[in-house]
Amino acid sequence: MKVLKFLLLLPIIALCIGCGSDNSANNALRFGTGGAGGMYLAYGNELSKLIQADGNFDALDVKMTAGSAANLRLLREKFLDLAIVQSDTLSNAINGRGVFATAGPGFGYAAVAGLYTEACQIVVSQHSNINEVGDLVGKKVSVGERESGVLQNAEQILMTHGLTFEMIEPEYLSFADAAVALENGQIDALFITAGAPTASIADLAEKKDIKILSIAPDIQNNMMKLYKGYTRCVIPANTYKNQTEDVQTVGVKAVLVANSDLAEDKVAFLTEFVLKNAKNLPHNATNDNLSVDYAVGDIPASFHAGAAKFYDTQGVKVNIYSGKSGENVKAAQD
Repeated sequence: MKVLKFLLLLPIIALCIGCGSDNSANNALRFGTGGAGGMYLAYGNELSKLIQADGNFDALDVKMTAGSAANLRLLREKFLDLAIVQSDTLSNAINGRGVFATAGPGFGYAAVAGLYTEACQIVVSQHSNINEVGDLVGKKVSVGERESGVLQNAEQILMTHGLTFEMIEPEYLSFADAAVALENGQIDALFITAGAPTASIADLAEKKDIKILSIAPDIQNNMMKLYKGYTRCVIPANTYKNQTEDVQTVGVKAVLVANSDLAEDKVAFLTEFVLKNAKNLPHNATNDNLSVDYAVGDIPASFHAGAAKFYDTQGVKVNIYSGKSGENVKAAQD
């Protein structure tokens, strides 16, 4: 009986070891990203390689997660040291809205830098009869993984078009799994929020004729009025194979966030490193340069003291996280 109980506990023990360890053996910082086929994971892996090659900073232990909401929960629970999250999801977490309503206003993490613009991309087969969001009624649609920022974006885009999840057949798939499902005809459409080009969509475009739906300007206006964090976003023509026209959509900002307990000197180093190496890291094709102004602009949370220390050397003042829950303060520039 004792052996049986031990065997039943093994999955729980493995999870605790994998997610909750303090990495004291190698001082690696646990970095929450996203799923396979997305830019968060690609960004994390590339940043890890650059830091390792530099040799002046702790290694990064890149973790695959479900995405933004999961990353913020794991930061709050001290299972992550760093993570990338969507600005709109960060705003909801700070204010205790949406999926964070039960947990209450967020605490335990602070902003480091805005990294690039993530495009809300709605992908369908080129030969389908789906030409706008309204055509998704009754269709099988991947709306992102549970605890992902994509899930929130999909719901809000649908709602702004007068649709709900009850009017489609939602599937909760990762980027990579959604791309495979669309390729095989198992779903009719997929939502992905990520810097464009996104690997999973680019790979899909090589195997199947696809099109990306535009969002009408009046719908974009309504979304920006109703929900914080959205901005207009253009996916330039030829971003993907056989994409001959610009795609007009909305986007959010990808934000690097740190556990508030992370040492100031480490966060200051990382902030400077990310900005200096921006061209060598995956990003939206339209974000060629990462300026300090972009890094601190329209961030719906206060900044880690270490990040603030670096920005101060650049002549920019930002609001510093004080440790209180629900700090809903945007970065203030001098």
